[in-house]
Amino acid sequence: MSRSTIWRILDQDALKPWQHRSWLFPRDPQFAEKAGRVLDLYAGYWEGQPLQPEDCVISADEKTSIQARARRHATTPPRPGQAMRVEHEYARGGALAYLAAWDVRRGGVIGRCEPTTGIEPFGRLVEQVMSQEPYRSAPRVFWLVDNGSSHRGDKAVRRLQARYPNLILVHLPTHASWLNQVELYFSIVQRKVLTPNDFPDLAALEHRLLAFETLYNDTAVPFHWRFTRQQLDDRLAALPALAVQRLPPTSLPAPAAPPGTPPARAA
Repeated sequence: MSRSTIWRILDQDALKPWQHRSWLFPRDPQFAEKAGRVLDLYAGYWEGQPLQPEDCVISADEKTSIQARARRHATTPPRPGQAMRVEHEYARGGALAYLAAWDVRRGGVIGRCEPTTGIEPFGRLVEQVMSQEPYRSAPRVFWLVDNGSSHRGDKAVRRLQARYPNLILVHLPTHASWLNQVELYFSIVQRKVLTPNDFPDLAALEHRLLAFETLYNDTAVPFHWRFTRQQLDDRLAALPALAVQRLPPTSLPAPAAPPGTPPARAA
């Protein structure tokens, strides 16, 4: 039987054991509640009430460890019938972090580059946003963030609200970065700015990131977000009920003794 025949038979079968998809089961006991608040904000609601026209919604995160890779030989531009050629070997020119805040309701991004992430770098991003209009005088500015150490937990909520009374920090559930709209902008940056990675140094990398940000903002519009709270509820209800049963250690059979081992003496 030929290989193509075997492949055709297997491809027609309902079960394809050689294929798999990775996934994460929600471990946050408040996943639905936390994710629902974020989806409500995307839909223009907070705690069951419509947002005011002056309210702002910011989706923020950090894109970490962006390397500047200086290629050993110059990249050649594309030609008719020939793709761009990028040298495989490179010298590492260091790395930086790109922090960005995406305006969910109006479109557009405000970002900055930092040597690393942390509470202070994130605080500088918040100050950069909140010191300008319309955020400075908005009645409420909702900041949607994940659970990274730069803005984790109630301490971050209290710290930021003490400095900016109109700021409301909203945490996503664990393992829910796919609900953070700034990740869509990071995906665009990865494809249009950082690929291929060919930067002589960190200064060139930072210049490219901020120049693209300015260019993108010239025509930026809000993302057309379609995933709703109802779809979230339906998806969570459809998850398989995985019950992992673990035997206690005393109930496990003892390993077999190697051949020739004398029997153990009674105590």
